[in-house]
Amino acid sequence: MVKIVSDSSTLYSIQGAKNNNIDIAPLAVTINGVTYKEYEEIDTEEFIDIINEGHIPISSQPAIGEVINIYNKYPHDEIINISMADGLSGTYNSACAAKGLADNPEGIEVINSKTLCGPHRYIVDVAVKLAEMDKSKDEILKEINDLIETSQSYLIPNDFDYLVRGGRLSSLAGKIGSLIKLVPVIRLSEDRTRLEKFTTKRTFPNAIKKICEDLIKSLVDSNYKIYVAHACREDLANKAKEIILESIEGLEVEIKKLGPVFTTQGGPGCIAIQVIKKHSILG
Repeated sequence: MVKIVSDSSTLYSIQGAKNNNIDIAPLAVTINGVTYKEYEEIDTEEFIDIINEGHIPISSQPAIGEVINIYNKYPHDEIINISMADGLSGTYNSACAAKGLADNPEGIEVINSKTLCGPHRYIVDVAVKLAEMDKSKDEILKEINDLIETSQSYLIPNDFDYLVRGGRLSSLAGKIGSLIKLVPVIRLSEDRTRLEKFTTKRTFPNAIKKICEDLIKSLVDSNYKIYVAHACREDLANKAKEIILESIEGLEVEIKKLGPVFTTQGGPGCIAIQVIKKHSILG
């Protein structure tokens, strides 16, 4: 059977992934001088508590040695490593470098998922199901490469002060944004390598409605799945889900909590709206 490998952008812990026949290399965050593996050594609530003390975190890809160790667990198997989006992290390049140092590099394929979090998890879950059906590596690659092209992601930051402290927003823009309570929306770029400005609205519901308009324009319907992921703001996630279901009938919407690494990018309280076309193997 083909072995599926990924990283914790999938919102999987090592044990959670293992329960689903996946090997995960955890991403890491450094805050207040200490480095933690997300989901293994720190959870999102603890992480946000440290941020709220005034500390700014940075994130990093899995240690290359950990990825090599995962590869070397399966010296006689074919491996597909589905990495989080290249350009948003160095994870893909590290996975490729680890391949060159592994015992069986010719049996390893590293795939750029061009996404992260919810859709990344979905792609990995599909790959696992295909592997469990004894599909070949090439058959699995074709299916997931087609799926990758159907994803899109939007991010709504919730904390202007955090974005200013982290250097992601100018002090003046942060003060103006906080004063008039703007709600910015960022979208994954067309080439899936960076986050770019999508729109700015005066209220959170209007921001979600604008995202829904864009999804409808992209012909998103009941054949797609929506992930609403949050950095410890389940109330906003539930509100977003309600607006999405009112706007597009028949959608499957799943709420997930973001891990520390993505919270590093969007800040405490951020909301991510992500979409991917459903695969028949997952219903």
